Amino acid sequence: MVFLDQSGFMLQPTVRRTWAPQGQTPIHASWDRHDRLSVTGALTVSPLQKRVGLYFSIASSNITGDDVFAFVPQLRRHLKRPLLVIWDRFSGHKKAARRLRDLYGARIHVELLPAYAPELNVVEQSWGHTKYGELANFIPHDVDDLAQEIAGSLLAKHRRPDLLNAFFLHARLDL
Repeated sequence: MVFLDQSGFMLQPTVRRTWAPQGQTPIHASWDRHDRLSVTGALTVSPLQKRVGLYFSIASSNITGDDVFAFVPQLRRHLKRPLLVIWDRFSGHKKAARRLRDLYGARIHVELLPAYAPELNVVEQSWGHTKYGELANFIPHDVDDLAQEIAGSLLAKHRRPDLLNAFFLHARLDL
């Protein structure tokens, strides 16, 4: 089973609460750049051992249906088994689902989440943990710095099956 989603990360920091000594207001100095990175990610669950994994791809432009379509076969080659892909109803996903069904038949099966159910999308939980947790108040110097930090955060999650399992628990989905 594979949950797939995309997200954008901007150079502008996600400002969250922080602490400072009394009377010393913390200042986040950043410049007004609106460059961004787009990330396609997948949370996977192996059918027998219930082992979870996180896979991702970082792009410097907005992700299209073609990008999503290209990501799934790469993931399938890496996992080496038929896939059940679970997507939200983003228009690019619908287009990619039709193309995958036509090209791969039963080797890649796609199911869509209900119309508006972000709480069921476990990849959204991962994006939120990265954006609003690990990268909160992070001020990158440039897009490369942002890409390195995003990759580091997501790779660390890949090595934390307990955290990935928590995303499923939060969504109330049994493995």
